[in-house]
Amino acid sequence: MTDATSAPRWTGRVALLLASSTGGVGQHVRSVARGLTAAGADVVVCGPAATQEQFDFTAAGARFQPVEIPASPTPADARAVAALRRVLAADPVDVVHAHGLRAALVAALARPSVPLVVTWHNAVLATGMRGRLSRLAERVVARSATVALGASADLVERAAALGAVDARLAPVAAPARPAATRRRAAVRAEFGVAADQAMVLSVGRLHPQKRYDVLVDAAARWRTRTPPPVVVVAGSGPAYLPLAARISATRAPVTLLGHRDDVADLLAGADLAVVTSDWEARQLFAQEALRAGVPLVATAVGGLPELVGDAALLVPAGDVDAVDAAVGSLLDDVTLRADLAARGRVQAATWPTEQDTVAALEALYTEVSPASTAERSRTTAPGDCGTPPAGHQ
Repeated sequence: MTDATSAPRWTGRVALLLASSTGGVGQHVRSVARGLTAAGADVVVCGPAATQEQFDFTAAGARFQPVEIPASPTPADARAVAALRRVLAADPVDVVHAHGLRAALVAALARPSVPLVVTWHNAVLATGMRGRLSRLAERVVARSATVALGASADLVERAAALGAVDARLAPVAAPARPAATRRRAAVRAEFGVAADQAMVLSVGRLHPQKRYDVLVDAAARWRTRTPPPVVVVAGSGPAYLPLAARISATRAPVTLLGHRDDVADLLAGADLAVVTSDWEARQLFAQEALRAGVPLVATAVGGLPELVGDAALLVPAGDVDAVDAAVGSLLDDVTLRADLAARGRVQAATWPTEQDTVAALEALYTEVSPASTAERSRTTAPGDCGTPPAGHQ
């Protein structure tokens, strides 16, 4: 962890670019935009209009310019490249920082004249033609980036293997959640959880990568427990209908809640948290669970092992038996749950904060565009109004 006040603040201009997002990437970009603008930087966020509606980057102090980048490659990507070029021509910046592969490909094809920083948030799991196209995009992005940042060590290794000249680890801090607004009993009452029942919680987008089918199949076995736990999943996404059908067919004690803004409340009511993904970097819900002292069962994939250390029970991906056994061991052992809860809070205290993340980016932007801050200092004399440096008018 760094001291966010120990180094001079970066006061240059940066464009933060993202594609369609309803979760972690959008939250991260908003956090970064808020921190950078508070430090004196000039931030423009570029992305689909829907991301501005959901994350309200302007309320975080940034300006917003629409650049429509869908979640999957389409012929409209050419329009996105042209739109980004227009934004950068009209509003020159010192650094372009793209978040995620889709945004990074658009940035690479736009060929900005300033340094391009790319944060790799996700691994490519797709197969077939989509997988081949995504891996080609990875190679283009890796070789175009001035610096490639990976949210987990395996992403750093991937970027380096694909030809990135400078690949570094840059953990993504989970934005701080507001405190719970309801008491534990009130949250549990909403879902009909009795005093002697356990509430098992998972939060995330309903997408095949999250493997909620594994959680549903494991939960179906818990119907025979006395009393059976109540399992709730907060999130929306394309896997909703298949999951609802699976829950019905297996009679699993699982409720799909849809999108929720009260994750802090849900954690206050939960006894256990579960992550069953095929891959994650530094999953936000896993961070939130450990911070809240909720015992966690998670898959040993991507960056999760380095994130949680010994503060969670780790299981293989796609293994229903392992999830069943791990959750069962916690349901049966109050002492083990208390131990994991305590270890979780200790582990969470070692993670970088949002302020640490912003300070690290300021240092990186200073490194890749050292003239921006120095030039701004030279052209802003005491008492004047801050004349923009050449090229920024």
